[in-house]
Amino acid sequence: MAVYTSITDEQLTGFLADYNIGQLLSYKGIAEGVENSNFLVHTDAGYFILTLYEKRVNADDLPYFIGLMDHLYRHGINCPKPVRNKAGEALGQLAGRPAAMVTFLDGLSVSNPSAGQCEELGKAMARMHLAGQDFTGYRKNALSIDDWRPLFHQSGNRVDTIEDGLGALIDCELDYLEAHWPKGLPEGIIHADLFPDNVFFLKEKLSGFIDFYFSCNDILAYDAAICINAWCFDEGGQFSSTKAEKFLSGYQSIRKFSDEEKKALPVLIRGSAIRFLLTRMYDWLNVPDNAIVIPKSPIEYIIKVKFHQTITNFRIYGL
Repeated sequence: MAVYTSITDEQLTGFLADYNIGQLLSYKGIAEGVENSNFLVHTDAGYFILTLYEKRVNADDLPYFIGLMDHLYRHGINCPKPVRNKAGEALGQLAGRPAAMVTFLDGLSVSNPSAGQCEELGKAMARMHLAGQDFTGYRKNALSIDDWRPLFHQSGNRVDTIEDGLGALIDCELDYLEAHWPKGLPEGIIHADLFPDNVFFLKEKLSGFIDFYFSCNDILAYDAAICINAWCFDEGGQFSSTKAEKFLSGYQSIRKFSDEEKKALPVLIRGSAIRFLLTRMYDWLNVPDNAIVIPKSPIEYIIKVKFHQTITNFRIYGL
């Protein structure tokens, strides 16, 4: 989450007049994240999250995101429920941007998740994958392997200003991934961005997922690979096999991986590491002027890419 587009009291009051959620009491921008403008809105009916979708988000994808949250919520997955206005619409316009309101989830994100919380995450992700099986919407992953090299080229010769030799490292890693990317694995709805700041807990119990705006149809095990990178390293970049084992055992207690998925896991994890290195690198080099945003350093994912390059056996990851 972030704030790129500011709004006034008058604009927000006028927008809320189309909803049956009471009078505006207060609101504030949320600085975390990098994609859209987000606000915590407090009315006399409770708390809500308002999202203004910025130019990087394709407006044609918004019905998919809204429909997916609706579907998952109805199937018992703890996630925000889109709030419809008096006309029954979940999407509107505010400050020249497409905008939507969703319900507020109780809970806190964790910066250093425990092994038990990783296990909870695995179970909840598997339930989400199963709940999404009969969702009829389809969205191609806009940041899949075919998109990584063009994204790399967008940063041009500035890549090595982050770290000497980084451009050559990425180029070689993309060569490897393009030659070894798995095909024919089970696919379905994935969240594609389940970092700790998008998962809420009440103590050790997972209370919900948020921020579905990278969700798409892709390899299910790739979603798990993203979480291995996001949840199973400490702040110093040390891999935790205990957390990975708990996460994967939690997942498999709900949905078993096939032998092919297990064998493909090292490549999928390497791919997810390069994907987030590339987007963090791009954002680091292209912070918009006057944006209330905290870009995430790409250094973390340089360390992870180098670690995964040393792994050849999926059992290292806890399977």
